Amino acid sequence: MDNAERKIIARRNWLRIYNETGSVTKTALRCGIARSTLYRWIKRSEEHSEPKLSDKPHRPNNLTNKKITLELEALILDIREKRKWGAARISTHLLRTKKIELSPMTVWRVLKVHNVKPVVRRRKKSDYILYNKEVPGDRVQMDVTKIRPKAYQFTAIDDCTRLKVIRIYPNKKAETTIDFLGEVMRTFPFPILHIQTDWGTEFFNDAFQQELHEHYIKFRPIRPRTPHLNGKVERTQQTDKTEFWSCFDLTDRSLDLNALAMEWQDFYNKKRPHSSLGGMTPSQKLQSAEHLISDQYDYAESLWDSDEKIMPRNYEYLKLLKKNNISPYNRNPVAKKRK
Repeated sequence: MDNAERKIIARRNWLRIYNETGSVTKTALRCGIARSTLYRWIKRSEEHSEPKLSDKPHRPNNLTNKKITLELEALILDIREKRKWGAARISTHLLRTKKIELSPMTVWRVLKVHNVKPVVRRRKKSDYILYNKEVPGDRVQMDVTKIRPKAYQFTAIDDCTRLKVIRIYPNKKAETTIDFLGEVMRTFPFPILHIQTDWGTEFFNDAFQQELHEHYIKFRPIRPRTPHLNGKVERTQQTDKTEFWSCFDLTDRSLDLNALAMEWQDFYNKKRPHSSLGGMTPSQKLQSAEHLISDQYDYAESLWDSDEKIMPRNYEYLKLLKKNNISPYNRNPVAKKRK
């Protein structure tokens, strides 16, 4: 007698004792099982004239979802083979590129039926320490990445909501960076308090920093050679390349890269679920945090320090200021009194 048969005999015995005593508590105590377990098998016996006392299968042997065709199965398997994506990312890709709406669980079932091995996670979530601002606009991370020769993607992402703005420019000059800043301010429906960047030369020019000052935005670069401190924008640019730009032949000069980027931006902000937001889209996160946004757009001005100065692209100089207890952000720095 195998284990499955023994389970069926035991369950049949539970139901017999319950019918004799009429008490769930007495039967559970007598049989050494939980009351919830007994309730479950009583319910099953009431639903069927001949109770099915065997365990239900936990894994699907076939696809019960009728909207999955052989062609769609083949498409899912092809995407997985070429891109090595998990179910959630394949689901998002199908919605954006094919207008096919499938849940990640449905995609997972397809992969499971075809015995596709799961994607190996490199790091556990517990390994990450996430720092998120609670108020939209409190910190916006900004960066630039090269898409192809003479095509640079400028990216800005809000630390709180993950709303982002992307534009494509042919260069990284000061006027280009200023134009992108204007696009960001026009797109984000909240005031921006801080801009955080790496040490790219496009951010360390007087014209760009003066433009920030005009709009009461504080400039806060990260330490050199610490890209993880600008991790959100670095990660979203990687997502752009793997999920979006990889779908196009970027050698095709007829492509309108900026129009494509704005289409992807709209999809990313409004339809793409974000794992770090608990499955919400950036737009949904914004709605949940709207009550934290100041009604007055002069909120940034009220927090502005009039002594904010132009920062030089010289980290050794800034370290020297810090060593001497001098703030690098003040126009006329004054040494702090030592106790």
